[in-house]
Amino acid sequence: MTEQTVSWQEKSKTMEAVWQSEAGNLPPKNVLIADDTTNAKIAYKQVCEGAALLYRGDFQNAKQLLQAITRKFDVKPPLPAENLTQAFHQHRARQIQRANIANKVLIELTYGSCELKRAPNVKEAVEGALITNAKIDKVPTKLVLSLRELLGMVGANEWRKKGVFIDALATNIHAHYGVYSPVRGEYLDMINTAPLNDAKTGFDIGTGTGVIAAILVTRGIKKVIGTDNNVRALNCAAENVKKLDLNQYIELELADLFPKGQKKADLIVCNPPWLPAKANAPIEHAIYDPNSKMLKGFLNGVKSYLNKGGEAWLIMSDLAEHLGLRTKEELQKWIADADLVVVEKMDIAPKHAKSTDQTDPLYAARVKEVTSLYRLK
Repeated sequence: MTEQTVSWQEKSKTMEAVWQSEAGNLPPKNVLIADDTTNAKIAYKQVCEGAALLYRGDFQNAKQLLQAITRKFDVKPPLPAENLTQAFHQHRARQIQRANIANKVLIELTYGSCELKRAPNVKEAVEGALITNAKIDKVPTKLVLSLRELLGMVGANEWRKKGVFIDALATNIHAHYGVYSPVRGEYLDMINTAPLNDAKTGFDIGTGTGVIAAILVTRGIKKVIGTDNNVRALNCAAENVKKLDLNQYIELELADLFPKGQKKADLIVCNPPWLPAKANAPIEHAIYDPNSKMLKGFLNGVKSYLNKGGEAWLIMSDLAEHLGLRTKEELQKWIADADLVVVEKMDIAPKHAKSTDQTDPLYAARVKEVTSLYRLK
């Protein structure tokens, strides 16, 4: 992958640095210098007109400018929606617009460190985010990225160290930057209680942090293969598997859905992204599955990888149905077309904060949401 650079004029000189964007945004063509004297109203107008602002001065003031710019965007009321489907698409468009505005405040790093006044030590977070991606072996000498992205790296690094407690494992799972954290514990509870029927081998399709693979092993499955097409996820899963001392039971493989070769299993588990919509950043691939590609790929292929008498477990939310993005009949038809039958459907209500947040624009759908584990044969 070719390294991209961004250039700007500063003190009558042309400056240049490596450009970093997790979302894959192109380097800005018009970069202006901002500092502690920059007016938020003027800054907002500049970024709305397409300029990016490279901050010089105090790090905490840079954060305040970013907050002021996003607040100015947030005061604009959302458009009224005729139904939940339209509300979802408008909400997504607004999220993308907001991110595009916020990403225009830039920070320069030197060897992964920020040299602004009152800047925290971000080097560990930056190295963890970029080198874990397996695309680079060291952080460039000069690097420019959005302040929003840098703050995301710092926050993710703290969560990585802290971890998320998983009841089924009685310990913490640690998510790397860019790997979706297992914060929706209700579906893990179902995986921990669904009948195994003497399954001895398993696949965890789209393993992410490796949490599902770990639960299957602690329940007695002797060999689990976890697959993922994201190198970050596999590195994250490998770290968690090692911490849990489960290396002898769990094998990790870079694959698009199923393991390579003629391998089969007694139990194949998949928790695909639940919403059939476009992902606008790598982390969103854990939430959005354009045209239900992963869901359909799993259903259409899983039969060939099941041992005789084996089961496939599909973990899905029905939020897409309440938003009008997919019908219940479509999912049932895809299951039937794959020559699969539902042995049992286990349901649980979500416990996350948005399910009770009445200010959320999608609350009317979220309050009806049910997460299900489909046992398929």
